[in-house]
Amino acid sequence: MTFANRSNRLDNGFPLRENERVNGLVTDSPALRPRLPRAFFLACRRAGVAPTRFVLTASVARQRAAFFKRIDQPVTSSLNPLNGTQAPDYLCQREFLASTSRFGIGQANGSNRTPLGLHRVARKVGGGQPIGTVFKARRPIGFTWAGVADAGIVHRILWLEGLEPGWNRGGEVDSFRRCIYIHGFGDETTLGRPMSLGCVHLAAADLMPLFELVPVGTLVWISER
Repeated sequence: MTFANRSNRLDNGFPLRENERVNGLVTDSPALRPRLPRAFFLACRRAGVAPTRFVLTASVARQRAAFFKRIDQPVTSSLNPLNGTQAPDYLCQREFLASTSRFGIGQANGSNRTPLGLHRVARKVGGGQPIGTVFKARRPIGFTWAGVADAGIVHRILWLEGLEPGWNRGGEVDSFRRCIYIHGFGDETTLGRPMSLGCVHLAAADLMPLFELVPVGTLVWISER
């Protein structure tokens, strides 16, 4: 499979670049674009963290991931659940087909289920490696185009850390210790339906630019809906 030309973006195909106006998802109407839910801001308040410039989301029910960017000028009058002031506004820049766990949602270690809640990108793995690089224990071991076409973890890894103690952080529910990633997958025809072992799968054409754009610390919101 040639990964570089394949994308599962639900938009008009413009490249994902910083400092470039990006529009056109399923619709060009801002009112119909995905929005960050109030639950995300409440989770930030509980965790004592400020919303980051970029936010990634994943919806288990919809099998979609989305990339949000905070905008400088507020466009709504909604109140920030963090402190009652005007909330920061985010626009969805891209929405992608994704794949979460074939076993459903769950927080427990060993469940192979996708954990919910507030996370952040703790580490980025694979920078500088060729597209199609296969990873095991986060170390490159081969290439999809050299006999490992159905590899489980490929291209790049965004290793997630849970931020909600007792829910996705600490003990037997720690997402980081569970090695929950956003990563590529050898068989991209599975995107759009649950197929992973707990992680979030993305297509190479979507993951590679995201990897370059989002810094360590970027917040990630995984929701059932």
